[in-house]
Amino acid sequence: MNTVNFVTIPASIVPDQEILVFGSRRLTYADLNDQVACLCAVFKQFGLAHGDVIAVLDTNSDLYIECYYAAAKAGLTFLPLNYRAKDAELEYMINTADAKVLLVGDRYLELIAKIQPRLRASKVVALGDGARGLPRLADLIAKAEPDEAEAEVEDEDISILMYTSGTTSLPKGVQLRFRDFAAYVTANVEMADGTDRGVALVCVPFYHIAGTTAYMTTIWTGRKLVIMPQFDAKAWLDLVAREHVTHAFVVPTMMKQIIDEPAFAKTDLSTLTNLAYGGAAMPVQVIRRAIEVFPKKVGFVNAYGQTETTSSLTVLGPDDHRIEGTPEEVELKLKRLNSIGKPLPDVEIRVRDEDGKFLPHGQVGEIIIRTPRIMKGYAGRDDDARLPDGWRATGDLGWLDDDGYVFFAGRKDDMIIRGGENIAPAEIETVLMSHPAVDECAVIGVPSVEWGQTVKAFVVPRTGMKVAESELEEFCRSRLASFKRPERIEFIDALPKNPLGKILRKDLRAPAGGV
Repeated sequence: MNTVNFVTIPASIVPDQEILVFGSRRLTYADLNDQVACLCAVFKQFGLAHGDVIAVLDTNSDLYIECYYAAAKAGLTFLPLNYRAKDAELEYMINTADAKVLLVGDRYLELIAKIQPRLRASKVVALGDGARGLPRLADLIAKAEPDEAEAEVEDEDISILMYTSGTTSLPKGVQLRFRDFAAYVTANVEMADGTDRGVALVCVPFYHIAGTTAYMTTIWTGRKLVIMPQFDAKAWLDLVAREHVTHAFVVPTMMKQIIDEPAFAKTDLSTLTNLAYGGAAMPVQVIRRAIEVFPKKVGFVNAYGQTETTSSLTVLGPDDHRIEGTPEEVELKLKRLNSIGKPLPDVEIRVRDEDGKFLPHGQVGEIIIRTPRIMKGYAGRDDDARLPDGWRATGDLGWLDDDGYVFFAGRKDDMIIRGGENIAPAEIETVLMSHPAVDECAVIGVPSVEWGQTVKAFVVPRTGMKVAESELEEFCRSRLASFKRPERIEFIDALPKNPLGKILRKDLRAPAGGV
């Protein structure tokens, strides 16, 4: 299935239904379909062949989505570039992907001009007003005749080449096939048929798998899509109220900013029914507070997944976020708030030890998964996480409880080994975060001649509160085994994070991080 059908099929059924909102621009399915057809003609004029890579560097917009579907319609591979990437990272991604054309937003033209002499891409096109001598996409669209032809694609053809965030090394180019997206989208939502499916607000970047699958599923199912160029808590609240938003997805840092925003208490959130979160570990204090302050009708959903698996693998649903019932039921619900939920129907999850043996429930090991929508591979490099019989190593540590809930214990690479004892940073962080004066924290291992590694914690105090290192040490003493307790605690103003809220432990390990 060519993913452009996510647009063309609904457009043939409900052409006049409004489906995209970006600022003052409001598009129906018919409008979107016409724009995609014109863009497809433009892309063909560039002389691109089947499977060639066309890259986009810009913030979220309706045009961004149109460019993806036009690329799919023309049988091209789409490369959404991280607009927060540094010069060297962009150069690496563009060149290793062998991108033939770059579509660039105005705010990034100067950056591209700086690295262009080192790029192999032959053509740069401005998405906005552009610069002197540079072709503008708007001018090319205005002259184009819509191309209604749809390229025949194979299930194994690459639809999107998406680079991972690169929190520990150079980003990897994940090859996601047309069939991967078709399997994910059509299995999780019903096709648009004119019935009211609500309004979705997307604020996560489209260069991330969460943003990509959000616009794909939303457009296919007929839920009006409201697009934010970049996240801002006040603007998010304004859009929810003005556009009567029913569905939204945020990452943990966004959730915290939203409920901390002074305008939160004054905003009409009465239409909101589904608020999903993911992309990074959610501090249990933040989600508990969100459950308390959002309207009771809001159903929270925690989604865990990877770029390599075409988004979500597990889901913790609304019922698991309703902290009510008998004391025993409340205790169980609070425990499960620390989990990442249960596997989706097309996903199998097991936990293995270092020898590759499956572990029983309750024991911590590496999470491995099996699903039909695992990526085709990495661009230009081997996939060392591929396992026999269709299994894949995630690099994440965790365990399963007796009811099949999956609990995350941190990245395998972050495991601290002190005197031969394995220590998961997440366990220590959970304890520290339960202290009322701690807003955020991160735990790493630091070199030790005597022990190999010892435990160090970086702590961000809650605004307006003070806490001494000795107080936190005593707090941990009664809650953690002696070898797990932090031997050093450093107070900092903020933790280094990537745009999706994942803690950049490599920055904490660097000399500048105080190690």
